[in-house]
Amino acid sequence: MSEEKIVILYVDDEENNLVSFKANFRLKYQIHIALSGDEALKILATKNIDIVITDQRMPNMTGVEFLEIVIDKFPEPMRLLLTGYTDMTAVIDAVNKGKIFHYLTKPWNEAEMDKTIANAYAVLKERRDRIAMNEKLELANDQLEFMLRQKLLS
Repeated sequence: MSEEKIVILYVDDEENNLVSFKANFRLKYQIHIALSGDEALKILATKNIDIVITDQRMPNMTGVEFLEIVIDKFPEPMRLLLTGYTDMTAVIDAVNKGKIFHYLTKPWNEAEMDKTIANAYAVLKERRDRIAMNEKLELANDQLEFMLRQKLLS
């Protein structure tokens, strides 16, 4: 049985960056692309996304502003910020407001990007596994409480 591909949403206002990202990673990951934060939010509303990667400098909405909306409306996906500029304010905002997992500079390095995606997905999978285990424990606890009440009543 083959493992399901990690689902990535890559947001960048420069189409050549989207094409390049998709060309590099399309065989390994399931990739959705968007030219704007608004377009990306529509994708997030209809698709289950594991990792969101966004450029910082975009018209109408910065990457940090976009990630603030994502954390509010779609908190599960891991968030990565890309920028071609060494703008420390953007990085600090991304960490504090967008709650990013990692910050990468452009142009991105394929091996570094791939490793960052793998690390982000490992954290996401661990979080999902923990939630699933907690749900199972809650169910088992409820069942034990029910059995104990039944025993006390008889």
